[in-house]
Amino acid sequence: MKEIYGASFGNPSSIHSFGRQARKIMDEARRTVAASIGAKEKEIIFTSGGTEADNMALIGSAMANKDKGNHIIITAMEHHAVLRSAQFLESIGFDVTYLPVQENGQVSVEDLQAALTDKTILVSIMYVNNETGMIQPIVEIGELLKDHQAYFHTDAVQAYGLMEMDVTALGVDMLSVSSHKINGPKGIGFLYAQEDVRLKPIGYGGEQERKRRPGTENVAAIAGFQKAVQLAMKNRDKNQQKYSNFKRLFLNILQNEHVHFAINGDPSNMVASIVNLSFPGANVETLLTNFDLSGIAASSGSACTAGSIEPSHVLTAMYGSDDERGKNSIRFSFGSFNTEENIKEAAEKIADIVNRLTSKEGDIK
Repeated sequence: MKEIYGASFGNPSSIHSFGRQARKIMDEARRTVAASIGAKEKEIIFTSGGTEADNMALIGSAMANKDKGNHIIITAMEHHAVLRSAQFLESIGFDVTYLPVQENGQVSVEDLQAALTDKTILVSIMYVNNETGMIQPIVEIGELLKDHQAYFHTDAVQAYGLMEMDVTALGVDMLSVSSHKINGPKGIGFLYAQEDVRLKPIGYGGEQERKRRPGTENVAAIAGFQKAVQLAMKNRDKNQQKYSNFKRLFLNILQNEHVHFAINGDPSNMVASIVNLSFPGANVETLLTNFDLSGIAASSGSACTAGSIEPSHVLTAMYGSDDERGKNSIRFSFGSFNTEENIKEAAEKIADIVNRLTSKEGDIK
């Protein structure tokens, strides 16, 4: 990225040599990104990240296809980029169904089938939940929607780079990705939109990205994203195994230190990089403060709602609004730069903090 900032400063929409040089860099990145999900180059729209990609998928497709119907289906556990887009569409007359979430953290394909109507124009269900790490039945949903008019969008931000992904095999029409989730630069991502998908731009200006997303492209960030994609694809299997080992080590230490906890969701349908734990008798805010003071970075939900101590909307969808798990749960995640030493140190500190804060007065460890 540093090299491109200095040497490839041209506008990729310009026809002079500097512009053509920038365009070449961007075209190569688009090919890399498309190949990573089995898509065509022209089906990749570079965005400012996952949020814009989600907004474009929901609002752009809804506005372009309202002649076919006004019904949209999402889940109650979606990222706020999808939830808020759906709420906006509701405010202008669209009908939105929010599918419930089972206690295991998955949506039911049967519930989706029952919610479908001949007015449904879009179904948006995330691939992997960002708070629990639960993998959703995307292939089964794609099969269900194969002969329906509704477009199928999945927010794959948390799955991309960890799971093998082919848009045709998944049966999706649109798919959102963010660069920073695979250690790429922040502020860049993409929306895959199958070439027949009708999308109305949600911004106005130039005719970049095949008239779907106006604005001069961030060439350096796109090149950085390309490199991150190449590394993620190369190291995917190795990282999967590493994260699985990290999670096993982390949980074993907590158990050995007699920490009282429960895993939110079904561990058999969960990505290796995330674990969401409920600590009975604990207070989320107090835990997070103590973790931070000990050098541990964790969260009670999505980083996009940091600073909020409201109960997790994901856990509320799973367990109900009165369940304590919505208020005493913490999300831990593992990254490619973590080491076993990091995991051991964090787990030991967490065990000490949790046991100290949840022990009865007079029996403080």
